[in-house]
Amino acid sequence: MYYYSYMYPYQYYSNAPMYAYDRQPVYPYFPGPFDRGESNGYWYPQYEDERITLKDYGKQPFVVNIEEAAEQNNTFRTALWTGNHLQVTLMSIPVGGDIGLEVHPDVDQFLRIEEGEGVVKMGDSESNLTFQRNVTEDFAIMVPAGKWHNVINTGNEPLKLYSIYAPPEHPFGTVHRTKTEAMAAENQS
Repeated sequence: MYYYSYMYPYQYYSNAPMYAYDRQPVYPYFPGPFDRGESNGYWYPQYEDERITLKDYGKQPFVVNIEEAAEQNNTFRTALWTGNHLQVTLMSIPVGGDIGLEVHPDVDQFLRIEEGEGVVKMGDSESNLTFQRNVTEDFAIMVPAGKWHNVINTGNEPLKLYSIYAPPEHPFGTVHRTKTEAMAAENQS
């Protein structure tokens, strides 16, 4: 007789399965205090239809679905979290728009594309941008301090991304609704 692991009837019950892996109990989910944000006072989106309040959560512990936050953002730049040594900002670049050619002499920068497509350019000077790559959703961009860089939206929808600066680049609570507003604020400082 041939051996079959789940042979029926079981030959002397020696090959009987010990566990019914295909029939697991299902328990209903009851949200607890951590799910509703009651236990520590920090807001945390639990349900899909809740929108994240886009503001600077400062030096407080903070947890967020960064992809949802970036895709929800419709401003050119919004600071989401500003600490002593790190800053997270959300950006939305309109179709045909760009971040603007810039350099941060003492700040390393990380950017991650969450939605859309574009081109990133980098170089040692404004007129010598020797590095160029196409970027789309889920691409990460690392910009070393002192490199001139620009990200241009080449797609047909807004380019949604987030940026991490180390150390922080913008003042706490920064919200620039448009690129023009961002440029005006940078010229004042």
